[in-house]
Amino acid sequence: MGEALHQRNTAVASGSVRQHDLVLDAGGTRVGASVWLPDGAAPAALLFCLPGGHMTRGYFDLRVPGNDSHSFARAMAAQGFAVAAIDHPGTGDSDDGGDRYRHTPESLADVAAAACGRIVTGLRAGSLVPGAAPLAALPTIGVGHSMGAMITVLHQQREPTHAAIAVLGFSTRGLPEYVPEQVRSLLDDRDALRAQRVELARAMFAAMGESSGGGDGDIYGRDGAESDGILALRDCRAPLLPTAAFCSMLPDNVGPEAAEVAVPVFIGLGSRDMAGAPHKVPAAFTGSGDICLHILPGAGHSHFLFPSRAGLFRRLAHWATRVAAPEATTAPGVISTS
Repeated sequence: MGEALHQRNTAVASGSVRQHDLVLDAGGTRVGASVWLPDGAAPAALLFCLPGGHMTRGYFDLRVPGNDSHSFARAMAAQGFAVAAIDHPGTGDSDDGGDRYRHTPESLADVAAAACGRIVTGLRAGSLVPGAAPLAALPTIGVGHSMGAMITVLHQQREPTHAAIAVLGFSTRGLPEYVPEQVRSLLDDRDALRAQRVELARAMFAAMGESSGGGDGDIYGRDGAESDGILALRDCRAPLLPTAAFCSMLPDNVGPEAAEVAVPVFIGLGSRDMAGAPHKVPAAFTGSGDICLHILPGAGHSHFLFPSRAGLFRRLAHWATRVAAPEATTAPGVISTS
């Protein structure tokens, strides 16, 4: 990997999970990343994770002293998966490029694809972290939450490298209730909307206030969220990426791209999420013949804060093991719910 990759520190987590924090070159963009590896047997797959708006990669490793139960990364690594998460450009340890409005969904997807390629190439060669054995046949599964799920869909559509994708807290419905009136007249003209989206995002967030997008007491920590999870979540807040956030709010935000995803899809939604009626969400993924819908009872938008996360972790691990298996096939029209 040469000089493009720098290991900042290596920490041994509790139990049998090892964490490695990295800074890497992803297509010319400096990107902060973390990798969690299980001890023992070779992992079944690499789960490549993208956080949502207002979040760093720490969203996938929510912890407070004495309580790791909110950490998706550690839960999945303990079940035999390698896990990686990155900071989007403009957040966390990644370069901001000087103007957060320049980061479009497509540019974020391309950076994610480049970062994923660097990480998986290093893991397969055994060169990513010291002492790690080569994982020559390691498949990847894309995992994204909220806006990060939108980016995961675009990553897979633009560069179909994942064996499957898991989208959490996301639908192509968008958030039409937040779309300004002046934008609604453009919704039927995707080309015009695309050409004007940076200017439209500037105007919308100038009017709303750039911190808009949900607070700890609303979509991130509603009734039923556990106090340790809410506390941990506050440590991974990040500036909003306005253009990408604007695009994620639009009705049918990545509808055409979602229809082109041809691999198995796992959809995770809280019963009190913000993505619309859960059972309507699978209809966007018409190109996939293998769709699993999992609804977390009592959960709001940030699933890892709620008690039902334990069921999500088990169900997603079971699904990921199946779709990552070499003999896995995508049968037409297979849709399961849980």
